[in-house]
Amino acid sequence: MSLDKNALEQPANNLLAVLPAADYERLVPHLKLVWLPRVKVLYEAGEPIRQVYFPNKAVVSIVTTMEDGSTVEVGIVSNEGMVGIRIILGDNITTTTAFVQISDSAMQMDTDILISKLNRSTALQSLLLHYVQSIYTQIAQGSACNRLHKLERRLARWLLTVSDRLESE
Repeated sequence: MSLDKNALEQPANNLLAVLPAADYERLVPHLKLVWLPRVKVLYEAGEPIRQVYFPNKAVVSIVTTMEDGSTVEVGIVSNEGMVGIRIILGDNITTTTAFVQISDSAMQMDTDILISKLNRSTALQSLLLHYVQSIYTQIAQGSACNRLHKLERRLARWLLTVSDRLESE
């Protein structure tokens, strides 16, 4: 998939869109527009994170696998964020699996390049650390909801979250 000029000028991913223009322009040569088909695994638990993804309208599930092989969704990422946040904290080996729930495009970047850019930009570093903080809050809230609420309320929360991310009903 080729990167069209409009995708560069008006990023659909909210993290990329709120970066200061100079910081974003330094990322542009390293961003690649990719299609994320449904059920595509972006990475498996225990694997190195070689690329990070800034979804446009794709929805990516982050799941933890238990010893018995069962999985639990611990988060979702869409146009508000980035898939591969462990690299922000200095670790490129993931403990979760990320796979696409809803197909769409994303901006992809090699992990090494993003780490290099993080080390040179306090604005990018601050933005991504705030994103990690927001993900932590969402996971904590989700854990509480999964423990205390019945299935119908958990489903309603998931549907509302996806609806917000896709800006659609």
